[in-house]
Amino acid sequence: MRIVVVGGSGHIGTFLIPRLVRAGHEVVSVSRGQRSSYTDDPAWRDVRQVTADRAAEDAEGVFGDRVAGLRPDAVIDLICFTLDSATALVERLRGETGHLLHCGSIWRHGPSQKVPITEEGGTPPIGEYGIAKAAIARMLRGETRSGGLVTTSLHPGHIVGPGWHPIGPLGNNDATVWCKLSAGEPIDVPGIGAEFMHHVHADDVAQAFEAAVVHRDAAAGEDFSVVAPSALNVRGFAEIGASWFGQTAKLRTVTWDEFRSGTGGEAAQVSWEHLVRNHYFSIDKARRLLGYAPRYEPEAAVLESVRWLIDHGRLDVANPIE
Repeated sequence: MRIVVVGGSGHIGTFLIPRLVRAGHEVVSVSRGQRSSYTDDPAWRDVRQVTADRAAEDAEGVFGDRVAGLRPDAVIDLICFTLDSATALVERLRGETGHLLHCGSIWRHGPSQKVPITEEGGTPPIGEYGIAKAAIARMLRGETRSGGLVTTSLHPGHIVGPGWHPIGPLGNNDATVWCKLSAGEPIDVPGIGAEFMHHVHADDVAQAFEAAVVHRDAAAGEDFSVVAPSALNVRGFAEIGASWFGQTAKLRTVTWDEFRSGTGGEAAQVSWEHLVRNHYFSIDKARRLLGYAPRYEPEAAVLESVRWLIDHGRLDVANPIE
């Protein structure tokens, strides 16, 4: 097939596009062209690159025309964040494209009440981002089930992979946590440290998108949580992370007010956003309908990312990984 990937140079596209090329598809990557993929792969030589500013072209009402003009059999949209943008693309592709796949987020569900969370069992989303992702997923499902464009939405957890900083044990991207864990220094943990975060390796997300393309009929009108087979809580994540450096985690329980006063405002807010949701998801639906089989446990995915950052001089630690 001819597959257009919107946002192809990002986290997921870095792994997805080579997968699609190796599967024999003709692949077009649409991106702003401001950077290359996170890792090198010879498959990129066979990819047609199209430069476009999604936000600017959405504002002008021409982005859908650009995508439709590429005459795709399937479109994988990795960078859609508003209902208006998603609706405009659906309306333009309806009747012309065989399958639209959208990248959502587990944040379309709010704070957990019962875990693991299923696609139908979450609470209403909180925050602008999660509310928008939930609205897009509802629109896509309704579009397909009313006889319109065939769509599928996939909802990754906290994406991890070589080339970028992972969400760490405190629920943010502050790299100082790794320095402290590697040195055996204490870290302040807000709450009781039992809050879950659900990571996923970018290549496992790519696998799920590829599977949804292959199993189009099973995926039609459906949405899927795409995460690792298990989830880490704050305490366990810190203990595992410290062990990579031959250390034992020293955790000090503090209140959220104390945590905010000792942490940068933005980092503390990011921690709150992740930990208040306390997310742990089921992948049973994706396994059953798509054959989704993630290769990475969450700690293995994060370790790969941390090791890459250290090896490339982008993360300072007190001791090497053992």
